[in-house]
This record gives sequence, C-alpha cells and structure tokens, in this order.
Amino acid sequence: MTVTIKTPEEQDRMRVAGRLAADVLDMIGEHVRAGITTDQLDAICHAYITDVQKAIPAPLNYRGFPKSICTSINHVVCHGIPGDRTLKAGDAINIDVTVIKDGFHGDTSRMFFVGKPGVQAQRLSDVAYEGMWLGIAELAAGKRLGDVGAAIQKHVEKNRFSVVREYCGHGIGRVFHEDPQVLHYGSAGTGLELRAGMTLTVEPMVNAGKAGVKLLPDGWTVVTKDHSLSAQWEHTILVTESGYEVLTLSALDRLF
Repeated sequence: MTVTIKTPEEQDRMRVAGRLAADVLDMIGEHVRAGITTDQLDAICHAYITDVQKAIPAPLNYRGFPKSICTSINHVVCHGIPGDRTLKAGDAINIDVTVIKDGFHGDTSRMFFVGKPGVQAQRLSDVAYEGMWLGIAELAAGKRLGDVGAAIQKHVEKNRFSVVREYCGHGIGRVFHEDPQVLHYGSAGTGLELRAGMTLTVEPMVNAGKAGVKLLPDGWTVVTKDHSLSAQWEHTILVTESGYEVLTLSALDRLF
C-alpha cells in the first residue's frame, strides 16, 4: 500500500479543490426540484465547473463514466448516471461531485430532497450524516482507520440501519482514488495508522434495509438488493497532528 503524504503546498492545492467541490453543491441545491432531469443537473454542474471555476469534472470519462457528476436517487446507493429521469416530489437524491483544480482533487457528496421528505428518508439521511461526522471525529495522527469504521458502524446499527460493505472511502490527491481504502465498518484499534498530511474521504453509504447491494448492467449504478432506501454523505479530509481539517466544508453545512 502506497499512501501519499501531502506537502504544505499540496495541502493548499487540496484546500482549493475542496472548496470548489463544495461550491458546486451549494450552487446546485436550488435546482433540485420536481420536473428537472438528472441530465439537466449534470449539465448545470458541468458548465459551472468548466466555465465558472475553470476546473475539470473528475468523473467525466473516468474509467468510462459518461457524465460529470453522480446522481443517486432513492434506492440507488452510489454512482447513479445522470439521464432522462425526472425528479418528483418526495425523491431523495445524492449528488456526488469531484473537481480537479491545478492537478488536485476535491470530492464531496450531499443528500437533497425534492419537496418534503418522507419520515424514513429524513431519518436515514440524518443517521448517514451523523455517522460520517462521528467517523471524521476519529481522524488524527496516531489513530487507526479501524477507529473510523467502528464509530460509523456503531451509530448506524444502533439506529437499526445497515452499512454498505462493498464500497468505501479512499485516499485522494493528484489521483482520484489512492490508498488507503477507508472502510465504514470495522474494529477500533485496527488498520492503518494515520499520519499528518494524509488526505482521504469519509463517505458512508447507509441502507434502510439490509446491507446487500447489486450492480446494474450499465456497469456503474449500484442499488440496494432489497430496494430499500439508501443515503450517503461525503467529505474530503486532511489528517493533522491534532485532528483533522475538512477540506470540502461549506458555509451551508450543518455541523454535527
């Protein structure tokens, strides 16, 4: 496993990329409404990233992915491909954005609701959000990756939801997906020891039903096997000597 430690200059570039990614999610929120298609959301984000931010949407053509963002609705766990699906009242959608600026990546995702969410959808989103922050709170030099996963798993399962096993967070920097893998379940005190200068994502996928998922024939879209709702939140984090710095934090974020 090769884990990159970012220099102070590289950390500054990661801060820029992270801020831009957060700005995209801030911008797109007002467009998430009944009647719009996920393709239209993709086009708006693409234009904002390329024309306004003068940056690159990392997902576009990444390993063949055809769009600039991921849009995962209701029972879609992750990697939903924007298309002609029209949003309707009550939908829950995760929008996942990764921006490349000056060679460095900023990766973040957020849940949005179309109109008033159902009780279960709101609770699921809240638990996924809380789990993400509890995992982030375990990050610091000298801690271990298992501490992150254990904190998330404990909170999710206490609330009678399940953590997806097949997909996880990851190191990030000049490369979209670097080592290490950041599991959202596990045992405290195990796994890789964290070092200051590591940058990684924490992005738990939480299902209302069982943890099982399946990949659709398009080769990207992941859904829950039991068709239950799924929710996800994601931030890019810098590990520091004393704790962590959230590089994709937005002024609109509600801190846990």
